Amino acid sequence: MMQAAPDLHLGYQPTGVPPGLEYLAQIDQILIHQKVELLEALTGFETSNKYEIKNSLGQQIYMAKERSDCCTRNCCGSLRRFDLKIKDNSGQEVIHLVRPWRCASCCFPCCLQEMEVQAPPGTTVGYVVQDWHPFLPQFSIQGASRETLLKLEGPCIACNFCSDVSFELMGKDGSQSIGRISKQWSGLLREAFTDADNFGIQFPMDLDVKIKAVLMGACFLIDFMFFEKVGDGKQRNTVFS
Repeated sequence: MMQAAPDLHLGYQPTGVPPGLEYLAQIDQILIHQKVELLEALTGFETSNKYEIKNSLGQQIYMAKERSDCCTRNCCGSLRRFDLKIKDNSGQEVIHLVRPWRCASCCFPCCLQEMEVQAPPGTTVGYVVQDWHPFLPQFSIQGASRETLLKLEGPCIACNFCSDVSFELMGKDGSQSIGRISKQWSGLLREAFTDADNFGIQFPMDLDVKIKAVLMGACFLIDFMFFEKVGDGKQRNTVFS
């Protein structure tokens, strides 16, 4: 049975924190595990992605599920648009992610990847926006008013054969690393036969809770862009296709 995190925020209500995100104010690391879907592993038929979101002790703090239609998943593959609901352990939706359809190639700098983060659902707290670069995956972490607050930068080739892949979190001037989003190596069999990925997110403890939520959105966007299997069964594990 999955062990849920203790309700550490009971009686703790920091000012300006969206309801359901109080626990994020007390941690500096999140683990995200994608669930293995048996139907998808056996047939290659793309199903909705589901995730468990845990603290550093492996206790579940949230759960996430993609909302998209069957045709979009199997025709558009990793480029598909979707909504993703993040719920707490009581089943209450606390974060809502919206990914519109965008191009996959750096040849179209006017139509790059983006993710909107709402917390609570209906209230936008930030965006993850891909920055144009000829060979590096770069993203801006933006606030609700589209102001750039932080930057993310990944390696030239996002391939994680037998090793982790890290996207460094830096200040908006890109001068110093303050955290990272890491795609963790899950073992040969899991990597070869499923697209169920494991990620870790590290950030400063005192980072605004809303921006921590936006970084969760960035993690899901990175998963779909670089590590989601596409329709032909191959994994999209390079920066640009």
